[in-house]
Amino acid sequence: MYQLTIPIREDGAPLYAQIYEYIKGQIRSGQISAYTKLPSTRRLSADLGVSRSTVQLAYDQLCDEGYLTAEPCRGYFAAGVEELAAFSWSDSVGSEAGKEEIFQTQGQAVQGAEGAQDREKKSICWDFSLSGADLSHFPFNTWRKLAREVFSDETGDILRKGTAQGEEELRKVICEYLRQSRAVICEPGQIVIGAGNEYLLMLLSQILGVGRVAMEAVTYCQAGRVLKAMGHEVVPVPLDGQGMCADGPERADARVAYLMPSHQFPTGIVMPVARRLELMSWAAGCGGYLIEDDYDSEFRYRGRPIPAMKSLDRKERVIYLGTFSRVIAPAIRISYMVLPPELLSRYRKLCSFYACTVPRADQMILARFMQGGYFERHMNRMRAVYKGRHDCLVQSLSVFGDSVEIGGENAGVHLTVRHRQIRSEEELVGSALRSGVRVYGLSAYRLPAESRIPGMANRENTVLLGFAGLSEPDIQAGVQKLYEAWCQKK
Repeated sequence: MYQLTIPIREDGAPLYAQIYEYIKGQIRSGQISAYTKLPSTRRLSADLGVSRSTVQLAYDQLCDEGYLTAEPCRGYFAAGVEELAAFSWSDSVGSEAGKEEIFQTQGQAVQGAEGAQDREKKSICWDFSLSGADLSHFPFNTWRKLAREVFSDETGDILRKGTAQGEEELRKVICEYLRQSRAVICEPGQIVIGAGNEYLLMLLSQILGVGRVAMEAVTYCQAGRVLKAMGHEVVPVPLDGQGMCADGPERADARVAYLMPSHQFPTGIVMPVARRLELMSWAAGCGGYLIEDDYDSEFRYRGRPIPAMKSLDRKERVIYLGTFSRVIAPAIRISYMVLPPELLSRYRKLCSFYACTVPRADQMILARFMQGGYFERHMNRMRAVYKGRHDCLVQSLSVFGDSVEIGGENAGVHLTVRHRQIRSEEELVGSALRSGVRVYGLSAYRLPAESRIPGMANRENTVLLGFAGLSEPDIQAGVQKLYEAWCQKK
Protein backbone atom coordinates (compact mmCIF):
# COMPACT_ATOMS: atom_id res chain seq x y z
CA MET A 1 0.00 0.00 0.00
CA TYR A 2 1.30 3.45 -0.94
CA GLN A 3 1.93 5.76 2.02
CA LEU A 4 0.44 9.20 1.37
CA THR A 5 1.85 12.26 3.11
CA ILE A 6 -0.28 15.13 1.89
CA PRO A 7 0.65 18.68 2.95
CA ILE A 8 -2.56 20.45 3.96
CA ARG A 9 -2.42 24.19 3.32
CA GLU A 10 -4.34 26.84 5.24
CA ASP A 11 -4.95 29.10 2.26
CA GLY A 12 -8.71 28.66 2.08
CA ALA A 13 -8.64 25.98 -0.62
CA PRO A 14 -11.18 23.18 0.06
CA LEU A 15 -9.56 20.22 1.82
CA TYR A 16 -10.99 17.67 -0.62
CA ALA A 17 -9.58 19.71 -3.53
CA GLN A 18 -6.09 19.72 -1.97
CA ILE A 19 -6.21 15.94 -1.53
CA TYR A 20 -7.51 15.49 -5.07
CA GLU A 21 -4.84 17.74 -6.62
CA TYR A 22 -2.01 16.12 -4.68
CA ILE A 23 -2.93 12.53 -5.60
CA LYS A 24 -3.60 13.49 -9.21
CA GLY A 25 -0.20 15.18 -9.39
CA GLN A 26 1.52 12.12 -7.93
CA ILE A 27 -0.13 9.87 -10.54
CA ARG A 28 0.68 12.25 -13.39
CA SER A 29 4.33 12.48 -12.39
CA GLY A 30 4.66 8.72 -11.98
CA GLN A 31 5.32 8.96 -8.23
CA ILE A 32 2.29 6.73 -7.76
CA SER A 33 2.68 3.97 -10.33
CA ALA A 34 -0.10 2.12 -12.10
CA TYR A 35 -2.10 -0.38 -10.00
CA THR A 36 -0.69 0.89 -6.71
CA LYS A 37 -3.12 0.49 -3.84
CA LEU A 38 -3.98 3.68 -1.96
CA PRO A 39 -4.94 3.99 1.71
CA SER A 40 -8.59 3.47 2.59
CA THR A 41 -10.72 6.55 3.13
CA ARG A 42 -10.89 5.74 6.84
CA ARG A 43 -7.13 5.43 7.22
CA LEU A 44 -6.28 8.51 5.13
CA SER A 45 -8.83 10.64 6.95
CA ALA A 46 -7.28 9.59 10.28
CA ASP A 47 -3.74 10.27 9.01
CA LEU A 48 -4.68 13.75 7.76
CA GLY A 49 -7.01 14.67 10.60
CA VAL A 50 -9.92 15.40 8.25
CA SER A 51 -13.39 13.91 7.94
CA ARG A 52 -13.84 10.67 6.04
CA SER A 53 -16.40 12.33 3.77
CA THR A 54 -13.72 14.84 2.68
CA VAL A 55 -11.40 12.03 1.57
CA GLN A 56 -14.30 10.18 -0.03
CA LEU A 57 -15.19 13.24 -2.11
CA ALA A 58 -11.59 13.49 -3.38
CA TYR A 59 -11.45 9.76 -4.19
CA ASP A 60 -14.81 9.95 -5.98
CA GLN A 61 -13.56 12.80 -8.18
CA LEU A 62 -10.38 10.87 -9.03
CA CYS A 63 -12.45 7.81 -9.90
CA ASP A 64 -14.80 9.87 -12.06
CA GLU A 65 -11.85 11.26 -14.03
CA GLY A 66 -10.21 7.85 -14.38
CA TYR A 67 -7.15 8.33 -12.18
CA LEU A 68 -8.32 5.77 -9.61
CA THR A 69 -10.35 2.60 -9.82
CA ALA A 70 -12.48 1.31 -6.94
CA GLU A 71 -12.59 -2.46 -6.47
CA PRO A 72 -15.26 -3.87 -4.11
CA CYS A 73 -13.84 -5.31 -0.89
CA ARG A 74 -10.29 -4.45 -2.04
CA GLY A 75 -10.03 -0.67 -2.07
CA TYR A 76 -8.73 2.05 -4.37
CA PHE A 77 -5.97 1.59 -6.93
CA ALA A 78 -4.12 3.92 -9.29
CA ALA A 79 -5.45 3.40 -12.80
CA GLY A 80 -3.34 1.40 -15.21
CA VAL A 81 -2.48 4.24 -17.54
CA GLU A 82 1.17 3.93 -18.46
CA GLU A 83 1.05 7.04 -20.68
CA LEU A 84 0.27 9.31 -17.72
CA ALA A 85 3.82 9.60 -16.41
CA ALA A 86 5.13 10.73 -19.80
CA PHE A 87 2.27 13.07 -20.59
CA SER A 88 2.60 16.84 -20.38
CA TRP A 89 -0.31 18.27 -18.44
CA SER A 90 -1.89 21.64 -17.85
CA ASP A 91 -2.51 22.44 -14.19
CA SER A 92 -4.85 25.36 -14.71
CA VAL A 93 -8.08 23.60 -13.84
CA GLY A 94 -10.62 26.14 -12.62
CA SER A 95 -13.09 25.78 -9.80
CA GLU A 96 -16.34 25.57 -11.72
CA ALA A 97 -17.39 24.76 -15.24
CA GLY A 98 -19.66 26.19 -17.84
CA LYS A 99 -21.09 25.44 -21.25
CA GLU A 100 -23.13 23.40 -23.58
CA GLU A 101 -26.69 23.25 -24.66
CA ILE A 102 -29.20 20.47 -23.99
CA PHE A 103 -29.85 18.47 -27.09
CA GLN A 104 -33.29 18.50 -28.65
CA THR A 105 -34.13 15.43 -30.72
CA GLN A 106 -37.79 15.61 -31.58
CA GLY A 107 -37.49 13.93 -35.00
CA GLN A 108 -39.26 10.91 -36.33
CA ALA A 109 -37.53 8.49 -33.95
CA VAL A 110 -39.08 10.22 -30.94
CA GLN A 111 -42.55 9.84 -32.33
CA GLY A 112 -42.74 6.00 -32.05
CA ALA A 113 -44.89 4.87 -29.18
CA GLU A 114 -45.39 8.43 -27.93
CA GLY A 115 -46.86 9.65 -31.20
CA ALA A 116 -49.78 7.25 -31.09
CA GLN A 117 -50.86 8.54 -27.69
CA ASP A 118 -50.37 12.14 -28.84
CA ARG A 119 -52.80 11.55 -31.67
CA GLU A 120 -55.31 10.36 -29.10
CA LYS A 121 -54.92 13.81 -27.50
CA LYS A 122 -54.06 12.47 -24.08
CA SER A 123 -53.43 15.25 -21.58
CA ILE A 124 -49.81 15.51 -20.48
CA CYS A 125 -49.56 16.88 -16.94
CA TRP A 126 -45.88 16.09 -16.31
CA ASP A 127 -43.36 16.32 -19.12
CA PHE A 128 -39.84 15.18 -18.19
CA SER A 129 -38.50 16.93 -21.27
CA LEU A 130 -34.78 16.89 -21.94
CA SER A 131 -35.00 20.35 -23.50
CA GLY A 132 -36.70 21.94 -20.50
CA ALA A 133 -35.18 24.98 -18.83
CA ASP A 134 -35.97 27.19 -15.87
CA LEU A 135 -36.13 30.76 -17.16
CA SER A 136 -37.68 32.22 -14.01
CA HIS A 137 -34.19 32.93 -12.65
CA PHE A 138 -32.91 34.67 -15.78
CA PRO A 139 -31.43 38.10 -14.81
CA PHE A 140 -33.69 40.18 -17.05
CA ASN A 141 -32.86 43.49 -15.36
CA THR A 142 -29.13 42.94 -15.74
CA TRP A 143 -29.47 41.92 -19.38
CA ARG A 144 -31.60 45.01 -20.12
CA LYS A 145 -29.07 47.28 -18.39
CA LEU A 146 -26.19 45.84 -20.40
CA ALA A 147 -28.20 46.14 -23.62
CA ARG A 148 -28.79 49.84 -22.91
CA GLU A 149 -25.07 50.32 -22.32
CA VAL A 150 -24.19 48.60 -25.59
CA PHE A 151 -26.66 50.72 -27.58
CA SER A 152 -25.69 53.96 -25.83
CA ASP A 153 -23.03 54.57 -28.48
CA GLU A 154 -24.85 57.02 -30.71
CA THR A 155 -22.31 56.72 -33.52
CA GLY A 156 -24.10 53.57 -34.64
CA ASP A 157 -20.87 51.59 -34.66
CA ILE A 158 -22.57 48.64 -32.94
CA LEU A 159 -24.81 48.27 -36.01
CA ARG A 160 -21.92 47.91 -38.42
CA LYS A 161 -20.79 44.56 -39.80
CA GLY A 162 -18.41 42.78 -37.46
CA THR A 163 -15.53 40.39 -38.03
CA ALA A 164 -16.11 36.95 -39.53
CA GLN A 165 -14.81 35.03 -36.50
CA GLY A 166 -16.80 37.11 -34.03
CA GLU A 167 -16.03 40.13 -31.89
CA GLU A 168 -12.54 40.03 -30.43
CA GLU A 169 -13.79 41.26 -27.05
CA LEU A 170 -16.07 38.25 -26.70
CA ARG A 171 -13.43 35.84 -27.99
CA LYS A 172 -10.99 37.12 -25.35
CA VAL A 173 -13.56 36.62 -22.61
CA ILE A 174 -14.28 33.09 -23.84
CA CYS A 175 -10.56 32.28 -23.79
CA GLU A 176 -10.30 33.32 -20.15
CA TYR A 177 -13.49 31.46 -19.28
CA LEU A 178 -12.21 28.24 -20.89
CA ARG A 179 -8.86 28.56 -19.15
CA GLN A 180 -10.43 28.92 -15.72
CA SER A 181 -13.35 26.51 -16.02
CA ARG A 182 -12.26 23.84 -18.51
CA ALA A 183 -8.43 24.00 -18.36
CA VAL A 184 -8.41 24.76 -22.10
CA ILE A 185 -5.56 27.01 -23.19
CA CYS A 186 -6.21 28.83 -26.47
CA GLU A 187 -5.85 32.20 -28.19
CA PRO A 188 -8.72 34.49 -29.26
CA GLY A 189 -7.64 33.97 -32.86
CA GLN A 190 -8.46 30.25 -32.60
CA ILE A 191 -12.11 30.88 -31.72
CA VAL A 192 -14.93 31.09 -34.24
CA ILE A 193 -18.35 32.28 -33.04
CA GLY A 194 -21.62 31.26 -34.68
CA ALA A 195 -25.35 31.01 -34.08
CA GLY A 196 -25.65 27.45 -32.77
CA ASN A 197 -23.59 24.29 -33.01
CA GLU A 198 -25.34 23.25 -36.22
CA TYR A 199 -23.94 26.28 -38.04
CA LEU A 200 -20.45 25.63 -36.67
CA LEU A 201 -20.64 21.99 -37.78
CA MET A 202 -21.51 23.15 -41.28
CA LEU A 203 -18.46 25.40 -41.27
CA LEU A 204 -16.33 22.62 -39.85
CA SER A 205 -17.53 20.26 -42.56
CA GLN A 206 -16.11 22.57 -45.21
CA ILE A 207 -12.84 22.96 -43.30
CA LEU A 208 -12.34 19.21 -42.84
CA GLY A 209 -13.61 18.12 -46.24
CA VAL A 210 -16.17 15.40 -46.85
CA GLY A 211 -15.36 11.97 -45.46
CA ARG A 212 -16.31 9.41 -42.85
CA VAL A 213 -17.16 10.58 -39.34
CA ALA A 214 -17.30 8.14 -36.42
CA MET A 215 -20.03 8.90 -33.88
CA GLU A 216 -21.17 7.21 -30.70
CA ALA A 217 -23.98 4.85 -31.67
CA VAL A 218 -26.32 6.50 -29.19
CA THR A 219 -25.78 10.23 -29.30
CA TYR A 220 -27.00 13.72 -30.13
CA CYS A 221 -28.59 12.75 -33.43
CA GLN A 222 -28.98 16.33 -34.67
CA ALA A 223 -25.20 16.53 -35.15
CA GLY A 224 -25.33 13.34 -37.21
CA ARG A 225 -28.12 14.76 -39.36
CA VAL A 226 -26.13 17.94 -40.04
CA LEU A 227 -22.97 16.04 -40.96
CA LYS A 228 -24.89 13.65 -43.18
CA ALA A 229 -26.62 16.56 -44.92
CA MET A 230 -23.18 18.04 -45.62
CA GLY A 231 -22.18 14.85 -47.44
CA HIS A 232 -20.33 12.96 -44.71
CA GLU A 233 -20.80 9.26 -44.12
CA VAL A 234 -21.70 8.92 -40.45
CA VAL A 235 -20.54 5.58 -38.99
CA PRO A 236 -21.95 4.45 -35.60
CA VAL A 237 -19.33 3.28 -33.09
CA PRO A 238 -20.21 1.13 -30.07
CA LEU A 239 -20.02 2.45 -26.51
CA ASP A 240 -18.87 0.61 -23.44
CA GLY A 241 -18.81 1.70 -19.82
CA GLN A 242 -16.10 4.27 -20.64
CA GLY A 243 -17.74 5.88 -23.66
CA MET A 244 -16.73 5.53 -27.32
CA CYS A 245 -14.74 2.34 -27.81
CA ALA A 246 -11.07 3.20 -28.38
CA ASP A 247 -10.75 1.14 -31.55
CA GLY A 248 -14.09 2.33 -32.94
CA PRO A 249 -12.89 5.17 -35.20
CA GLU A 250 -10.12 3.02 -36.67
CA ARG A 251 -12.49 0.13 -37.34
CA ALA A 252 -14.90 2.59 -38.94
CA ASP A 253 -12.05 3.69 -41.25
CA ALA A 254 -12.76 7.28 -40.22
CA ARG A 255 -10.41 10.24 -39.81
CA VAL A 256 -12.81 12.29 -37.71
CA ALA A 257 -14.69 11.27 -34.55
CA TYR A 258 -17.47 13.22 -32.82
CA LEU A 259 -17.84 12.52 -29.11
CA MET A 260 -18.90 13.92 -25.73
CA PRO A 261 -16.29 12.75 -23.20
CA SER A 262 -17.16 14.79 -20.09
CA HIS A 263 -20.81 13.77 -19.84
CA GLN A 264 -21.96 11.67 -22.78
CA PHE A 265 -25.43 12.42 -24.07
CA PRO A 266 -27.73 10.70 -23.37
CA THR A 267 -26.10 7.95 -21.26
CA GLY A 268 -24.22 10.25 -18.85
CA ILE A 269 -20.98 8.23 -19.18
CA VAL A 270 -17.81 10.08 -18.14
CA MET A 271 -14.84 9.04 -20.29
CA PRO A 272 -11.78 8.31 -18.09
CA VAL A 273 -8.44 9.87 -18.89
CA ALA A 274 -6.97 6.60 -20.21
CA ARG A 275 -9.63 6.31 -22.92
CA ARG A 276 -9.19 9.97 -23.83
CA LEU A 277 -5.47 9.45 -24.32
CA GLU A 278 -6.10 6.38 -26.47
CA LEU A 279 -8.42 8.29 -28.77
CA MET A 280 -6.07 11.26 -29.02
CA SER A 281 -3.23 8.85 -29.83
CA TRP A 282 -5.36 7.41 -32.64
CA ALA A 283 -6.07 10.89 -34.02
CA ALA A 284 -2.40 11.88 -33.91
CA GLY A 285 -1.33 8.63 -35.53
CA CYS A 286 -3.65 8.89 -38.52
CA GLY A 287 -3.67 12.66 -38.88
CA GLY A 288 -7.31 12.78 -37.84
CA TYR A 289 -9.36 14.94 -35.50
CA LEU A 290 -11.68 14.57 -32.51
CA ILE A 291 -14.69 16.89 -32.28
CA GLU A 292 -15.30 17.38 -28.57
CA ASP A 293 -18.85 18.50 -27.88
CA ASP A 294 -18.50 19.50 -24.24
CA TYR A 295 -22.07 18.71 -23.32
CA ASP A 296 -23.53 20.25 -20.10
CA SER A 297 -20.28 20.06 -18.14
CA GLU A 298 -21.27 23.16 -16.16
CA PHE A 299 -23.95 21.28 -14.21
CA ARG A 300 -22.05 18.89 -11.97
CA TYR A 301 -23.36 18.26 -8.46
CA ARG A 302 -20.61 16.17 -6.88
CA GLY A 303 -16.95 17.10 -6.79
CA ARG A 304 -15.26 19.28 -9.37
CA PRO A 305 -16.04 19.62 -13.07
CA ILE A 306 -14.42 16.98 -15.28
CA PRO A 307 -11.64 18.68 -17.30
CA ALA A 308 -12.19 18.91 -21.04
CA MET A 309 -10.42 16.52 -23.39
CA LYS A 310 -9.05 19.60 -25.13
CA SER A 311 -7.06 20.38 -21.98
CA LEU A 312 -4.93 17.27 -22.71
CA ASP A 313 -4.44 18.08 -26.38
CA ARG A 314 -0.67 18.44 -26.86
CA LYS A 315 -0.71 17.57 -30.56
CA GLU A 316 -3.61 19.83 -31.57
CA ARG A 317 -5.99 17.08 -32.71
CA VAL A 318 -9.08 18.16 -30.73
CA ILE A 319 -11.72 20.59 -32.01
CA TYR A 320 -13.67 22.01 -29.07
CA LEU A 321 -17.35 22.98 -29.37
CA GLY A 322 -19.23 25.02 -26.75
CA THR A 323 -22.40 27.06 -26.47
CA PHE A 324 -24.22 29.45 -24.15
CA SER A 325 -27.71 28.35 -25.21
CA ARG A 326 -28.17 25.98 -22.31
CA VAL A 327 -26.36 27.82 -19.55
CA ILE A 328 -28.05 31.17 -20.12
CA ALA A 329 -31.25 30.69 -22.16
CA PRO A 330 -32.28 28.70 -25.26
CA ALA A 331 -32.77 31.91 -27.28
CA ILE A 332 -29.16 32.96 -26.70
CA ARG A 333 -27.92 31.29 -29.87
CA ILE A 334 -24.23 31.94 -29.36
CA SER A 335 -21.88 29.00 -29.83
CA TYR A 336 -18.15 28.82 -30.41
CA MET A 337 -15.46 26.41 -31.53
CA VAL A 338 -11.75 26.31 -30.81
CA LEU A 339 -9.78 25.30 -33.90
CA PRO A 340 -6.29 23.75 -33.87
CA PRO A 341 -3.74 25.90 -35.76
CA GLU A 342 -3.77 23.72 -38.90
CA LEU A 343 -7.54 23.91 -39.19
CA LEU A 344 -7.51 27.62 -38.39
CA SER A 345 -5.36 28.15 -41.49
CA ARG A 346 -7.86 26.15 -43.54
CA TYR A 347 -10.73 28.18 -42.09
CA ARG A 348 -9.13 31.47 -43.08
CA LYS A 349 -8.46 30.14 -46.57
CA LEU A 350 -11.81 28.46 -47.21
CA CYS A 351 -14.44 30.04 -44.96
CA SER A 352 -13.38 33.50 -43.80
CA PHE A 353 -15.70 35.12 -46.36
CA TYR A 354 -18.74 33.96 -44.35
CA ALA A 355 -20.16 36.72 -42.15
CA CYS A 356 -20.60 35.95 -38.47
CA THR A 357 -24.18 34.81 -37.89
CA VAL A 358 -24.47 36.38 -34.41
CA PRO A 359 -25.32 40.13 -34.27
CA ARG A 360 -22.56 42.31 -32.86
CA ALA A 361 -24.91 43.71 -30.21
CA ASP A 362 -25.67 40.23 -28.85
CA GLN A 363 -21.99 39.41 -28.72
CA MET A 364 -21.15 42.61 -26.85
CA ILE A 365 -23.96 42.13 -24.34
CA LEU A 366 -22.71 38.62 -23.60
CA ALA A 367 -19.12 39.83 -23.31
CA ARG A 368 -20.13 42.42 -20.70
CA PHE A 369 -22.34 39.85 -18.96
CA MET A 370 -19.27 37.67 -18.49
CA GLN A 371 -16.81 40.47 -17.75
CA GLY A 372 -19.02 41.88 -15.01
CA GLY A 373 -19.24 38.59 -13.12
CA TYR A 374 -22.96 38.25 -13.87
CA PHE A 375 -22.46 35.00 -15.79
CA GLU A 376 -20.66 33.31 -12.91
CA ARG A 377 -23.33 34.39 -10.42
CA HIS A 378 -26.09 33.20 -12.75
CA MET A 379 -24.34 29.83 -13.17
CA ASN A 380 -23.97 29.39 -9.42
CA ARG A 381 -27.66 30.17 -8.95
CA MET A 382 -28.79 27.76 -11.67
CA ARG A 383 -26.46 25.04 -10.44
CA ALA A 384 -28.09 25.27 -7.02
CA VAL A 385 -31.60 25.23 -8.54
CA TYR A 386 -30.88 22.22 -10.74
CA LYS A 387 -29.09 20.37 -7.95
CA GLY A 388 -32.22 20.69 -5.84
CA ARG A 389 -34.32 19.23 -8.66
CA HIS A 390 -31.75 16.54 -9.37
CA ASP A 391 -31.72 15.46 -5.72
CA CYS A 392 -35.52 15.59 -5.60
CA LEU A 393 -35.79 13.30 -8.64
CA VAL A 394 -33.25 10.82 -7.27
CA GLN A 395 -35.02 10.76 -3.92
CA SER A 396 -38.44 10.39 -5.53
CA LEU A 397 -37.23 7.44 -7.63
CA SER A 398 -36.22 5.61 -4.46
CA VAL A 399 -39.86 4.53 -4.18
CA PHE A 400 -39.04 1.91 -6.83
CA GLY A 401 -36.40 0.31 -4.64
CA ASP A 402 -34.17 -2.14 -6.52
CA SER A 403 -36.54 -2.44 -9.47
CA VAL A 404 -34.93 0.49 -11.27
CA GLU A 405 -31.32 1.38 -12.01
CA ILE A 406 -30.48 5.09 -12.19
CA GLY A 407 -27.66 6.32 -14.42
CA GLY A 408 -26.04 9.62 -15.37
CA GLU A 409 -26.59 11.08 -11.92
CA ASN A 410 -24.45 13.79 -10.28
CA ALA A 411 -24.27 15.81 -13.49
CA GLY A 412 -26.39 17.24 -16.29
CA VAL A 413 -30.11 17.94 -16.31
CA HIS A 414 -31.50 14.47 -16.95
CA LEU A 415 -31.20 10.93 -15.61
CA THR A 416 -31.42 7.52 -17.27
CA VAL A 417 -33.78 5.04 -15.63
CA ARG A 418 -33.67 1.33 -16.50
CA HIS A 419 -36.52 -0.82 -15.23
CA ARG A 420 -35.27 -4.28 -14.34
CA GLN A 421 -38.69 -5.95 -14.53
CA ILE A 422 -40.38 -4.23 -17.47
CA ARG A 423 -38.34 -5.35 -20.45
CA SER A 424 -39.82 -3.11 -23.13
CA GLU A 425 -39.06 0.57 -23.61
CA GLU A 426 -42.34 0.88 -25.50
CA GLU A 427 -44.25 -0.36 -22.45
CA LEU A 428 -42.46 2.07 -20.17
CA VAL A 429 -43.13 5.06 -22.43
CA GLY A 430 -46.68 4.03 -23.30
CA SER A 431 -47.91 3.27 -19.79
CA ALA A 432 -46.41 6.53 -18.54
CA LEU A 433 -48.13 8.48 -21.30
CA ARG A 434 -51.51 6.94 -20.49
CA SER A 435 -51.02 8.22 -16.93
CA GLY A 436 -50.34 11.75 -18.13
CA VAL A 437 -46.53 11.56 -17.87
CA ARG A 438 -44.16 11.95 -20.79
CA VAL A 439 -40.77 10.23 -20.60
CA TYR A 440 -38.32 9.65 -23.43
CA GLY A 441 -36.99 6.34 -24.69
CA LEU A 442 -33.25 5.86 -25.09
CA SER A 443 -33.72 4.31 -28.54
CA ALA A 444 -34.81 7.71 -29.91
CA TYR A 445 -31.19 8.85 -29.58
CA ARG A 446 -29.46 6.13 -31.54
CA LEU A 447 -28.19 6.83 -35.01
CA PRO A 448 -30.76 5.96 -37.71
CA ALA A 449 -28.47 3.40 -39.35
CA GLU A 450 -28.65 1.16 -36.29
CA SER A 451 -31.45 -1.32 -35.68
CA ARG A 452 -29.93 -1.95 -32.27
CA ILE A 453 -27.55 0.04 -30.12
CA PRO A 454 -24.16 -1.73 -30.29
CA GLY A 455 -22.90 -2.59 -26.84
CA MET A 456 -26.09 -1.21 -25.28
CA ALA A 457 -28.44 -4.20 -25.46
CA ASN A 458 -28.92 -4.20 -21.69
CA ARG A 459 -30.32 -0.65 -21.87
CA GLU A 460 -33.19 -1.28 -24.24
CA ASN A 461 -35.65 -0.91 -21.37
CA THR A 462 -34.26 2.51 -20.47
CA VAL A 463 -35.99 5.89 -20.46
CA LEU A 464 -34.68 9.42 -19.92
CA LEU A 465 -36.12 11.87 -17.40
CA GLY A 466 -35.22 15.55 -17.69
CA PHE A 467 -35.81 17.71 -14.63
CA ALA A 468 -34.74 21.25 -15.56
CA GLY A 469 -38.22 22.41 -16.59
CA LEU A 470 -40.18 20.94 -13.66
CA SER A 471 -40.65 22.22 -10.13
CA GLU A 472 -39.82 19.90 -7.25
CA PRO A 473 -43.52 19.30 -6.39
CA ASP A 474 -44.17 18.40 -10.04
CA ILE A 475 -41.19 16.05 -10.05
CA GLN A 476 -42.55 14.27 -6.97
CA ALA A 477 -46.06 14.04 -8.40
CA GLY A 478 -44.80 12.86 -11.79
CA VAL A 479 -42.66 10.09 -10.29
CA GLN A 480 -45.59 8.96 -8.16
CA LYS A 481 -47.67 8.61 -11.33
CA LEU A 482 -44.83 6.67 -12.95
CA TYR A 483 -44.73 4.35 -9.97
CA GLU A 484 -48.44 3.69 -10.25
CA ALA A 485 -48.23 3.18 -14.03
CA TRP A 486 -45.20 0.91 -14.03
CA CYS A 487 -46.31 -1.15 -11.06
CA GLN A 488 -49.40 -2.09 -13.05
CA LYS A 489 -47.14 -3.39 -15.86
CA LYS A 490 -45.04 -5.66 -13.65
